[in-house]
Amino acid sequence: MDIALLANPTAGKGRRAGLLPEVVARLKAGGHAVDVVTATSRDGMVEQGKAAVLSGRAVVAMGGDGTVHLGLQAVAATGAPFGIVPAGTGNDFAVRLGLPGDTLRAAEAIAAGTTTRSVDLARVEGADGTTAWFGAVMAAGFDAFVNERANRMRWPRGPQRYNLAIVEELLALRSRSYTMRIDDEESVFDSVLVAIGNTESYGGGFRIVPGADPTDGLLDVVVAEPLGRATLMRLRPKVFKGTHVHDPRVRTFRARRIELAAEGVTAYADGERICPLPVTVECVPGALRLIV
Repeated sequence: MDIALLANPTAGKGRRAGLLPEVVARLKAGGHAVDVVTATSRDGMVEQGKAAVLSGRAVVAMGGDGTVHLGLQAVAATGAPFGIVPAGTGNDFAVRLGLPGDTLRAAEAIAAGTTTRSVDLARVEGADGTTAWFGAVMAAGFDAFVNERANRMRWPRGPQRYNLAIVEELLALRSRSYTMRIDDEESVFDSVLVAIGNTESYGGGFRIVPGADPTDGLLDVVVAEPLGRATLMRLRPKVFKGTHVHDPRVRTFRARRIELAAEGVTAYADGERICPLPVTVECVPGALRLIV
């Protein structure tokens, strides 16, 4: 293959940036030509990925879920082969696809890969004209607000900023009124947490939509009714096991197409900001051609 390697040296807090030369070497050892692509902006990374697809190259993303997310914007529904070299903190999408979690082992698997398999992706369309793809989970409740607050903060740096954002959002916690249409059936409800998943986890292993299958042509939805601060925090540890869905205050749905609206809510997918609600989210079967 002729490979465009989208590399994010800051993924995983930069701990694996030094592995880039070895990743390139292992890909080349499989007989592939490798062109390393870096960019100073998210849009720049996506544009270079799209250029690689137009030139007939395969695209490999080296980084965390955010870097993979950018790669998906370039390859989704194009038929271009796509590989993942996980080098982030959580790597949820790669883990849930059953890919090697070790950076160098993943590069070796891609180098030796002679086949691809089809994987579903989710396509988001916003009322503001935004169009985006995601592979893992879209958050449109408490976790989305935490991301939005953390992105506005300039201090502290690192993971403490996210932890502080959680505390501040808990203090500001309130339910929102949502309107959701699933397969032509509309409901209106108040909630503090809404998530739509193509695969089951986000945030480094939070199995928010357990059982989500990226090959079944459907998306999974989890909705939690209005909860107090203490109740929400008691529920969150259960998410690692996926047992929160057995709580009577949590509802689950499965559908190919979801329309979701709420005032003052911004959707985040794969940890990346997408757009304000309302949005329409649709599963596109086989939209990703994954190198295995």
